[in-house]
Amino acid sequence: MYHNPILLKECIDNLVKNPSGIYIDLTYGGGGHARAILERLNNYGRIIAFDLDEDALANKIDDPRIVFVNQNYRYLWNYLRFYDAIPVDGVLADLGISSHQIDDGSRGFSIRNEGFLDMRMDNRSGITAKDVVNKYPEEKLTKMFRDYGEIDKAYQLSNAIIKQRSIKPIETTSELKEVVEKVAPRNKEYKFVSQVFQAIRIEVNKELESLEEMLIQLSTVVKPGGVIAIISYHSLEDRLVKNLFKTGNIEGEERKDFYGQKLTPFKPLTRKPILPSDVELQNNGRSRSAKLRIAERI
Repeated sequence: MYHNPILLKECIDNLVKNPSGIYIDLTYGGGGHARAILERLNNYGRIIAFDLDEDALANKIDDPRIVFVNQNYRYLWNYLRFYDAIPVDGVLADLGISSHQIDDGSRGFSIRNEGFLDMRMDNRSGITAKDVVNKYPEEKLTKMFRDYGEIDKAYQLSNAIIKQRSIKPIETTSELKEVVEKVAPRNKEYKFVSQVFQAIRIEVNKELESLEEMLIQLSTVVKPGGVIAIISYHSLEDRLVKNLFKTGNIEGEERKDFYGQKLTPFKPLTRKPILPSDVELQNNGRSRSAKLRIAERI
C-alpha cells in the first residue's frame, strides 16, 4: 500500500457536489483520494492531480478524466491556467508525507528505518537533509528546530550536532538519531526525535513556503460555492489553514470593509476540525494526528 487515504469518506462527501465538475487533488500520492473522487464524477467531470514525488507516477490512474502534474502545488494557478481549468469546483490536499515515503528507508524520512539523510520529496533537485545537518551554521540550525520542530532545547541540539559533525559528518538516520537522543528529555525520546526529523524535512522541502503560496491562490481558482478540504498533521500547517478559512488570509488578521463586514472569501463548513474515527485510528495509526478542515468559497 503506497498510502492509505485518511478521512476518505469525510473528504469526498463534503467535496464532490458537481459530478461534471473540475476537482484538484494537490497531493496525489497513491491515488486513493483521486480514485474516490472519480467514482463520483460522470464522463464530463475531471481531476487535475499534483505530486512532486516521481514515485507517485507509478500510481497514475488510467482514466482520461485525470491529468497528472509532476510538480509542486505552489504552481497551482499556473497549471490550472495552462489546462484552462479556472475556476474549479473543489480542491483537496492531504499534507505531509505518505506512508510510502516513510516506509522507504532509502528516502531518509523514517526514524525507524536506516537510510542516508535525504528527505527530499522531489529527489531530482535541491538540498538534502545531510546538507542541512552538516552545513548549516549553529544559528540557522537553532532557528529551524525552534520554528519548524517547536523544540525547546533547540540551542543544545544544534550545539550537539555541530560538535559531532566536527568529528565525522552525520550521514544516516541512525547517526542523527544517536546525537539527538543524547539531548532529548528522558522518556520523551521518540517524540523529540520525531520533532527533529519534522523540522529538517520541512526545511529541506520548503514545505511551509509552498503551503503558504498555494493557500493564497485558492480564492482565485475556486468558484463560488466550491469546496476546499485540507488535511494537516501538525500545528504549523493547521494554523495556516485555519487562519485562511476564518479570515481570508494566512496571517489570521481580521479585515473589514467600510461597512464593518468581514473581508473573507471563505466560509468554514466545520466549527472544529474533523478528526479520524476510533475505527480509523485503530486501522491506521498514522491518522492519529490528522485534522481535516473544510471551507466553501463564498
